[in-house]
Amino acid sequence: MGTDWRERLRGSGYRLTPQRELILAAVERLGHATPDEVLVEVRQHSEAVNASTVYRTLEVLEELGLVRHAHLSDRAPTYHSVDGHEHFHLVCRNCRRVISVDPDVLSPLLAQLETDHRFAVDVGHLTVFGRCEECR
Repeated sequence: MGTDWRERLRGSGYRLTPQRELILAAVERLGHATPDEVLVEVRQHSEAVNASTVYRTLEVLEELGLVRHAHLSDRAPTYHSVDGHEHFHLVCRNCRRVISVDPDVLSPLLAQLETDHRFAVDVGHLTVFGRCEECR
């Protein structure tokens, strides 16, 4: 977690608060996490953070491009840091395992969608459901 996110926060008119720093650090530590999972992680460091603070902060962090969300289940969105590589998700319907996949795998499909439909895919929000190797 570099200083760039602090500058982006201030540059967009937001204050740098300990809660925001804790929440972003929790998302980075957890990899992929729902707001409730982020809250549990943050509460290990500060009881002063509540659920509404987590939800509002995640919205701000996503608006600033510091985190992204994907729908890895039919429940709450799952957030992950954009500090890592761009990726999409494979989710096993049986064991719920989440596999992050490099978007280069989709290059032929993305090119075809651009050519045929003039459509640019937001790969970071893409989730493909199925069964993993162990559950097949």
